[in-house]
Amino acid sequence: MKIHHVFRQLAVSVILCLGAWTTVSAQVISSEKEDFKVEVVAEGLKNPWAILELPDGRLLVTERPGTLRVIENGRLLSDVVSGLPAVYAKGQGGLLDIELHPDYAKNGWIYVAFSDVKNDKGLTKIIRGRLKGMALVDQETIFEAPVDEYTGAGVHFGCRMEFDSNGHLFFSIGDRGDMKNAQLRTNVKGKVHRIRDDGGVPEDNPFFSEPGAARSIWSYGNRNPQGLRFHPVTGDLWATEHGPRGGDELNIIEKGKNYGWPLITYGINYNGTPITDKTEAPGLEQPVIQWTPSIAVSGIDFYTGKLFPKWKNNLFVGALAHQKIVRVEFDAAGKAVTRQEILLEKSGRIRDVRCLSDGAIYLVYDDPGKIVRLVPAR
Repeated sequence: MKIHHVFRQLAVSVILCLGAWTTVSAQVISSEKEDFKVEVVAEGLKNPWAILELPDGRLLVTERPGTLRVIENGRLLSDVVSGLPAVYAKGQGGLLDIELHPDYAKNGWIYVAFSDVKNDKGLTKIIRGRLKGMALVDQETIFEAPVDEYTGAGVHFGCRMEFDSNGHLFFSIGDRGDMKNAQLRTNVKGKVHRIRDDGGVPEDNPFFSEPGAARSIWSYGNRNPQGLRFHPVTGDLWATEHGPRGGDELNIIEKGKNYGWPLITYGINYNGTPITDKTEAPGLEQPVIQWTPSIAVSGIDFYTGKLFPKWKNNLFVGALAHQKIVRVEFDAAGKAVTRQEILLEKSGRIRDVRCLSDGAIYLVYDDPGKIVRLVPAR
């Protein structure tokens, strides 16, 4: 399936919202389809990266330097969760994503993705454990790369996780600053991966039987994917991917597909020199959207709550450098983009987006570290 990027979709329009957002939570913000207010949930966090809701209503928040925090009854607890592993807190690395097992109510498994450290080098590792009081216990390693793939680079860790309806865990790893990694199926970097909930590798993965290939690979040619979510209706896996200088992408991730980095890109090097003269080529996937200049795409989520009915199944994309949310609408088939709207422009660096069970949309701001939620103005 080939989907042309947004500039070839004449139906797409970008609606700019009303300038910069202030911190006054009572302020009503008008958008194209829904009016909302911003409520502060927690402040004083240190580089928060991901937020997760437990069935009892508590919220878990990862802080990139290596701590796991708890928000309970609307209050950020001063104590941190103990038992977390040491992390490679260098550059963009550290304690990153967190996810619940689909059958958490029965097994209690919490999955944690982080930059593991070996010999002062780092690479993604995933563990699971159970929360007992304020400690993570019963820990098991679910994914760990060969030690010779670890690198001292401080960039492009990727590191989003998402379970599908069959209990497979998908997760991303960036190219770790060496672009050639993305096209090499012999390493885990620059890829989206798929494993079983216990860390085993499904035999129907696309490169399971390829000699020398990393068997967990699901897609490759991915520069640095930091958003990963399944569409609630179509079941498609969507990902946001950081481009270099330009060329941020929104993609549908499909089995065995090559997403082109660095053979094709809409971006250039940070020093202004070209990476390639090609933006498309046979056998390489086109993004559904590409953003140039880069907005520094981060976490994403589809809206499935009831508080904002006019936003149903819309995708909300966080942006770091451009400090905003992009709301994305799709056609009836749920595959082509028909409209984008910018929300909360210049409000801060948004690292994660989560639509939680109360129907509100929760945003994780990187620095200064805080959690807010969007609620209806009515």
